Amino acid sequence: MRRFDVSPVPDAQQRRASDWRTLRRLFPYLWQYRGRVVGALLFMLLAKLANVGVPVLLKQLVDAMTPQPDAARAALVVPLGLILAYGLLRLSTTIFNELRELVFSKATFGAARAIALQTFEHLHALSLRFHLERQTGGMTRDIERGVRAIESLVSFALFNIAATLLEVSLVLMVLGTRFDSAFVWITLSALVAYVAYTVGVTEWRTKFRRQANEFDSAAHTRAVDSLLNYETVKYFNNEAFEAQRYDESLQRLRRAKLKAQTSLSLLNAGQQLIIAAGLVAMLWRATEGVASGRLTLGDLVMVNAFMIQLYIPLNFLGVIYREIKQSLTDLDRLFALIDREREVADAPGAVPLVLSGPPTVRFEHVRFGYDPERVVLFDVDFEIPAGRTVAVVGPSGSGKSTLARLLYRFYDVQGGAIRIDGCDIRQVTQASLRQAIGIVPQDTVLFNDTIAYNIAYGRPGASQAEVEAAARAAHIHDFIVSLPRGYETIVGERGLKLSGGEKQRVAIARTLLKNPPILIFDEATSALDSANERAIQAELAATARGKTTLVIAHRLSTVVDAHEILVMQRGRIVERGDHASLLRQGGHYAHMWALQQSGGAVKNESNEAPIDTGYTPQSSEIST
Repeated sequence: MRRFDVSPVPDAQQRRASDWRTLRRLFPYLWQYRGRVVGALLFMLLAKLANVGVPVLLKQLVDAMTPQPDAARAALVVPLGLILAYGLLRLSTTIFNELRELVFSKATFGAARAIALQTFEHLHALSLRFHLERQTGGMTRDIERGVRAIESLVSFALFNIAATLLEVSLVLMVLGTRFDSAFVWITLSALVAYVAYTVGVTEWRTKFRRQANEFDSAAHTRAVDSLLNYETVKYFNNEAFEAQRYDESLQRLRRAKLKAQTSLSLLNAGQQLIIAAGLVAMLWRATEGVASGRLTLGDLVMVNAFMIQLYIPLNFLGVIYREIKQSLTDLDRLFALIDREREVADAPGAVPLVLSGPPTVRFEHVRFGYDPERVVLFDVDFEIPAGRTVAVVGPSGSGKSTLARLLYRFYDVQGGAIRIDGCDIRQVTQASLRQAIGIVPQDTVLFNDTIAYNIAYGRPGASQAEVEAAARAAHIHDFIVSLPRGYETIVGERGLKLSGGEKQRVAIARTLLKNPPILIFDEATSALDSANERAIQAELAATARGKTTLVIAHRLSTVVDAHEILVMQRGRIVERGDHASLLRQGGHYAHMWALQQSGGAVKNESNEAPIDTGYTPQSSEIST
């Protein structure tokens, strides 16, 4: 069983550099709302001024209640005014805080939306190689945490840490001007000890949180991967095996969370010890002042209120600091996705591909390999004339489908070039290139939406009549209208509620609706029965008429009418010609044709030459 390895933990200096880099990346997104940022900071300042004013008014109220021999009326009027002022200050603190949240929420949510959209667009712009290697569950969890981290980071850093520092400064100013310096030094000493202890312990326990997040992503990845492959799990009766693998991830997650909780308890206990020591020292100093007559009873109440107001937010400093650090880590992972280099990108100065009709497509001495050590295509050179059909046949693994991927520019060729009407496809924009191409893939994947949505995906904005016309052409309209919900039927995850043939006909309808000048049929009818295949082949032939078409096939009966047929083996074109000429040659194509006509297998999964059956077809035995 493969163990899940946690990435090495970077040292403190690297983490600090990474944190500042992440904050610098976030700042431009927030600064787009600079007016709201300034407004929110102003309301935060007003809220803290009101909050600091509450203990001062409380002191005045307590002192006003002290009996005065010649102020009987003042004993009634002054306290009443102070009580009203006290209530207004309390109310204004809440109002200013809510106004701050209201003003700044647009900036926070706007920044989160911009970053999430940029990430989504960038993921779609990444190469096919990235999406074949990704772990969907872990990646989606990283995106989810990263977007949520934006809101948490802004809220905690700006409106908790910054607000607390501002309040501490105001309290120290009041203590320094009204009392002796001992009050300031006691407060500062307690605060420094509290912050140092909190930051130190939180830094130490961050690795436990990081491990917990890593194990959480691993568990989520395994769960999503297992559910996506639900049918495979059922086919092999491996529910218990999948549950065991998932439980192993959950066990690692549980142990990491236990360590995190234990260290959190240690953090909280130490914080309370520092708070208690500071509070006792301040109250002892204030009580001594009252006893000696230097301070009033109101001063004692004010000092106590100040300390309580300071330590309430400080009590959550550990949680806030941890959340800030975690938010920075999550946001950094999101930015790492955005920074992921695009393997296939538009060239500087790339222009849109403009076609006035069906173009000529040419593969010029193309060389390509998915890995440098394993070349898939060797010097592949052929041309699809404008409005003509070229078919590619050969055993599995010979490189046929790779031709379609290269034409779509999912990958770039490593030698030679692919040209459309003489223009290298690397010099045109990918969007315009793919707009000009339509494909019916062998493995059709549908969105978990309605049949109408999946067909209309070929040309968003198409009318219902156009969608139905495409469905009729793909011979699936009668099936759709026979369903209880018709075109509004939900096809399920990846279209699993439909059969393979039904999914393939939806894919055909989708491509017919797009109606591009270049068509690719990659085993377009492999999942259909013979009757439907013949009917749809006729429709596809009519659709391909006047279009530049590349057909990839195993069943040779589907390509007999192609203008040229290419036979590929081991990444090379070994034969070419039309159906009749290839049969006359008596080579690989004729051998595959004979095998198919006699019911033999066409596919050769070993990627070797066709198996020698000892049978040599004679020209008199071959039917064209």
